[in-house]
This record gives sequence, C-alpha cells and structure tokens, in this order.
Amino acid sequence: MKKSTSWGKVASWYDSMLEKDDDSFQSRVILPNLMRSMNLDKNQVVLDLACGQGFFSRVMAKSGAKVIASDISSELISLAKKHATPGVEYYVSPADNIQFCADKSVDSILVVLALQNIQNVDEVLKECARALKEKGSLFLVLNHPAFRAPKVSSWGWDEKEWAQYRRMDEYLSESKIEIDMNPGKRNSEKTISFHRSLQWYFKMFRKNGFGVAKCEEWISHREPTKGPRFAAEDKARKEFPLFLFLECKLF
Repeated sequence: MKKSTSWGKVASWYDSMLEKDDDSFQSRVILPNLMRSMNLDKNQVVLDLACGQGFFSRVMAKSGAKVIASDISSELISLAKKHATPGVEYYVSPADNIQFCADKSVDSILVVLALQNIQNVDEVLKECARALKEKGSLFLVLNHPAFRAPKVSSWGWDEKEWAQYRRMDEYLSESKIEIDMNPGKRNSEKTISFHRSLQWYFKMFRKNGFGVAKCEEWISHREPTKGPRFAAEDKARKEFPLFLFLECKLF
C-alpha cells in the first residue's frame, strides 16, 4: 500500500526554495561540509536516502560517484527527474524499505535532515546496515537535538549581561510535534517532526550495529543584522550550532 507524506503537497515550493535560494543552509552550510567530509571518488556507489528533489544527489553525481536516490514522495521524485543529471537512479520508496538496494551494495548512505521526520528509525537503520558494504559509511545530518527542539527551544536576550542565550525547556523527553512547513502562509501544510536526545540516537545506532566514527557541529553562515547587539548575537551564532553531522560505521 502506498504511504502518503505531507512533503508531496509542498514539493514545488520546496524545489523552488532550494533551487533559487543561493543563501540557503543547504547550499552554504550542509553541501560544502558534506562534500569535504564524504570525500567521494568515481568508484563509489552512494545512496541518498529521503533525497527530496535531488539537490544533494545531483552534486554528488557531478563529482563522479554513482548515485542511487529515493524518497517516499512521488511528487518530489518527479521533480528530481526533471532536473535530469546523468549518474542518478531515482526510486519512490519509504526509507525503511529500500528493496531496490541489494545486500552490501553501497559504499555510502546519506540522510540529510530527514531522520528527525521519520517515525520508524529502527527499521531505517536496519535497512542501511543491510545495504552498506562492510567498510561503508552512513552519513547523517540532523537539526542539532541539543539546541534545536521544535517548540521547546528559543533565543533569549539577557539585558543585564548584554548577551544572547539559547533556551531549552525540554531535552531528554521524546516528542512528536506538528510543524508548519511554510510558516506565515495561510493554510500551511503540516508535517511531523520527532525530537530525540543524543543518547536515544546513539543507543539506536548501537542496536543496529553502528558506531559513531566522526562527529561535527555546524553553525549558521548568516551573520545577524548590524546594530547594538551584533557582537553578542554573532557570538551566540558561533557558539550554538544549527546542525549535527555524524559518520557512522558498522562494527
């Protein structure tokens, strides 16, 4: 039975945002750091899992890697195919059922800003472990769970100390949160995000045979508006990362 996803309903908006915004976090922060960390070569087979409209798949293919890409949204995959980059095979498939990938057939698996939107993480990791070659790597990018929990984290300003701080009202508790996909737009489509702590993820990795080989924390590239608070806000930008990057390997 076909699984539905709210992302299909905003596929065109999402595609336009990524393709036309040269200042996006995807293009300015995530992509260059991924290409540095993954160090792709022409002999590698890469699976871009929950690939969306293929933004990262196309760049990896242009680097010479053979790329397989999948997403649960048929609308997003249709848009990905329209961008037509040689070297990418696209599939419509949920991340927890990638039967188009044979056992031990891929060198690297990439999951960008998607694991946090997937309920069945256990099965996703089982599938990744099955499809990866013995010395392969699973590369993950998440909104940093220690600083970016939907609806329970925020910026605050301390007038006395003249400092910006990051407030977290919850962290260890798991939560399932409804999110506006296009805030400010009337009748905005909703999606679900799951907040999980670092220990939750690490236990899930271990359960499925993965250990964390590398960890990086990536900050926003966007400087705050010039003004009296600029120095304090810029310091906070550099101290509290937006994204968590993990490279996991099978043990």
